[in-house]
Amino acid sequence: MDKTFIFGVSVEGENFTDRTQETERIRLNFENGVNTVLISPRRIGKTSLVKKVCSSITASGIKTIYMDIYDCRDEYDFYTRFATTVIRETSSRIEQALESAKEFLGRLAPAVSISPDPSHEFSISLGIKPKDIDPETILSLPEKIAKKKGCHIVICIDEFQQIGEFPDSIIVQKRLRGVWQHQQHTSYCLFGSKKHMMENIFQNRRMPFYMFGDTFYLKPIPTQDWIPFIQSRFASKGKNISAELAGEICKTVENHSSYVQQLAWNVLLQTKDSATPQNLKDAVLELINQCSPLFTHQTESLTSYQMNFLKAVCSGIYSGFGNKAVTDRFGLGSKSNITRLQKSLTDKELIDKVDGRTVIADPVLRLWLSALFRQ
Repeated sequence: MDKTFIFGVSVEGENFTDRTQETERIRLNFENGVNTVLISPRRIGKTSLVKKVCSSITASGIKTIYMDIYDCRDEYDFYTRFATTVIRETSSRIEQALESAKEFLGRLAPAVSISPDPSHEFSISLGIKPKDIDPETILSLPEKIAKKKGCHIVICIDEFQQIGEFPDSIIVQKRLRGVWQHQQHTSYCLFGSKKHMMENIFQNRRMPFYMFGDTFYLKPIPTQDWIPFIQSRFASKGKNISAELAGEICKTVENHSSYVQQLAWNVLLQTKDSATPQNLKDAVLELINQCSPLFTHQTESLTSYQMNFLKAVCSGIYSGFGNKAVTDRFGLGSKSNITRLQKSLTDKELIDKVDGRTVIADPVLRLWLSALFRQ
């Protein structure tokens, strides 16, 4: 199906926009065995970028493996996901998967069945418990397979920040780093959607994964690259949008990839022939309404102090929250309370620090909160 704008899922092919430099940088890392750490806010396009690189690798002898660990709640969930994905993605037949499991995982008995997923011919299930196997055996699995097959394997792990929420997280991280850093035939691309947690895992000197690889921030796609993309998509539906209005779409959502596509789609639906500023205004209101249930869920458990702090930020206060005029106006409490508010809201990914300024992390959440506070 030809989709004009895609949002809420990773994109590929003609729906993938720009990222030429980042694509090349990651591709070279993959082809030269360099570990990669990708950090950015949500909805910027990390997953789409990594999958784009995986699909574009042309060098022989390189195998990329993608896995998402968002629903893993402890290290043994992770070991199960890790082992099953590696075995499945390095095996072309059920028999080969069974052989690999028996050879490299010893006494673990895998369950193999026909997969309902059309992208895989079969599924393999491993129930891994602490008493079953040494974690090092699992973590060494891709290295052993790569050596046997004479190839280099790149393991791409999405939502890697979940590791930081595991019980005994530091111990788990030490185990992973301790095994992975010595591998010569396997490298890793680690990325996730919770920016501050990823920063703590990879940029805190006291953490096991500090200086693990080539770490870089994925910035939003520039407006000048979005404009022709948006205009071409409108043209494909027999409609027009000016460069100025396409630029306003980007500005409204601060160039966050998923939001740009969602808002552009809303504008397209509002447009009869040529998009107008009123179409954009109506489309923004629709976007806020579409995201309202999510934002309500994110904020319904916040304290009055936390909501007051968000109100201050939405009102244009980006620093100096301890000033008496600010604390009196917004009811923020003591300076120690303000420090706690900043930490808790950062931990919840609701605020972020950009160039020394405190901002609402999600541009559409900012619009939603601003409307809420005006009521």
